[in-house]
Amino acid sequence: MDRSEKGTVRGALHTVRKDLFTLAPQPMPPMGGPRLLRWLPYFAVAAVAVFAAVSATEDISMRPVGVVHSALLVLGLRRPVPAWWLSLVMLPVFSLYPPFGPYGGWAWAVHAGLLFLVALRNRPRVMVETVLLSAALLLGLQATGGGIGPWRFTVIVLVLFALVVVAAIGVHRTREVRTRLAEQESALAQERAHRTVLEERARIARELHDVVAHHMSVISIQADAAPYRVADPPEELVTALADIRAGALEGLTELRRLLGVLRSEDHPAGNTPKAPQPTLERLDDLLAGVRTAGLDVTAVTSGPRRPLPEGVELSAYRIVQEALSNTLRHAPGATARIELTYTQSALHLRILNGPGRQASRPSPGAGHGILGMRERAAMLGGELSAGATPDGGYEVTALLPVTPTARTDKEQTV
Repeated sequence: MDRSEKGTVRGALHTVRKDLFTLAPQPMPPMGGPRLLRWLPYFAVAAVAVFAAVSATEDISMRPVGVVHSALLVLGLRRPVPAWWLSLVMLPVFSLYPPFGPYGGWAWAVHAGLLFLVALRNRPRVMVETVLLSAALLLGLQATGGGIGPWRFTVIVLVLFALVVVAAIGVHRTREVRTRLAEQESALAQERAHRTVLEERARIARELHDVVAHHMSVISIQADAAPYRVADPPEELVTALADIRAGALEGLTELRRLLGVLRSEDHPAGNTPKAPQPTLERLDDLLAGVRTAGLDVTAVTSGPRRPLPEGVELSAYRIVQEALSNTLRHAPGATARIELTYTQSALHLRILNGPGRQASRPSPGAGHGILGMRERAAMLGGELSAGATPDGGYEVTALLPVTPTARTDKEQTV
């Protein structure tokens, strides 16, 4: 045997010593479920040990020895490997000395139970090692005439060992499945929490864009147009208004950066906001604000006007608000027209503006408006289209269904 083979054998012996020569406690964990069933494995093993100690040892003269051997099952609940070793040492005694003959079959059954306890609390390698050593002892006693009895009994014990191995493997597989299920449930819970955060971030991003960007744009445009409404405005006033516009544009720049962080992923709306949300009842206030900013806008309503689900009302208001903000930014001096058509099953929106009469200035707050409007319409199961018109203007049309699905809590949160 060369040096490498000796090293291999030495390593294998070291592994076996580490696996089998241990006194470390390995208690059985309680079962899950109701409290009355949690300690069922302990009660079952203890009951088998008591039965074996009382019933199987009554015909042997040295009954205390058999009782001690049966009690190893109880010891195996906490220290299965030492209990298995004690049983392995006692088995030749039961086989070689005739007074223990009536207990011989029970001795091997108790040993099989200890093998099962060892297999439950250790790796498969330890199970294989203990089963092989037990089977080697059995076959050695049978081959040397150690009082085992006919070969039929040996075959039965070997089959019992095989059943122990199969049962232990089944328990291990069940534990692995439960562990994987628990890990998957934990991962799903974390994913749900992460998704909730992302949805809330997307909702905040939409509200920031729709509310803050709109008003900042109006402030910027009003500050830019104010000097032209006064004859010979003082230089201090012009400077102050320029500072106001610069501050508004700077705020829009910062807002766009914030939106880039919040809108890292596109998700549907999150939880219902606690603050009151605007509806089409406030549309006149919105139009008054943009008229003050210099936008000539008219609104036309067709069909019987009626209250709509909150989600439809809020989405319609935000779509109109965003479309008018885009007109102020990109088509200064243009005229705009809003058409609201109420039908039995939907609300139709059309926001149309003509070409701008003045050159538009760069607007750092732009970039998410059309996407936000599409999300709002899609969230309600509707559609939205936006594009330039042949005369150089721009048109936004939206179809928002008024169906039972639009009344769900999720669709009412934006």
